[in-house]
Amino acid sequence: MIRRLQTDDGGQTAAIWLDTNIRAHHFISPQYWQEQFATVKDLLLQAEVYVYEGEHHALSGFIGMQGDYIAGIFVRDGAQSGGIGKLLLDYVKKDRARLCLHVYQKNIRAVRFYRREGFSISAERTDTNTGEKEYEMIWQTGRNNGKDEYHDKSHIF
Repeated sequence: MIRRLQTDDGGQTAAIWLDTNIRAHHFISPQYWQEQFATVKDLLLQAEVYVYEGEHHALSGFIGMQGDYIAGIFVRDGAQSGGIGKLLLDYVKKDRARLCLHVYQKNIRAVRFYRREGFSISAERTDTNTGEKEYEMIWQTGRNNGKDEYHDKSHIF
């Protein structure tokens, strides 16, 4: 079941965020993610976040949004490749005509996922916080390729 984040979910979502970032971004020091943990835990409760709740009320993943910007999709280790990320993405797609995001170029698995889901690369840039190159990707209803105007947003997750 997908539902809006509740205050009691903060600890579980923050733990998923930390573990997923460390695993998916082996090219960035785990210390970087650990230093961001407290801030992100607070920001999760302020953002538009939808969680995927599985059996026994355990959270398996979540998606964070800022308007049409996907701040991140995070799925618990052991639940990845089971369709939860796609379910979360489809959940936010149904109410929006356009979505955009940033993804590290070295996170090949995520880049492939977003391409498969109809996103196209619209620009490249370097994340000033990590020094890593990333893609800016865009999805639009009825259109899955081409560039589009985009207003820069900072990573919150």
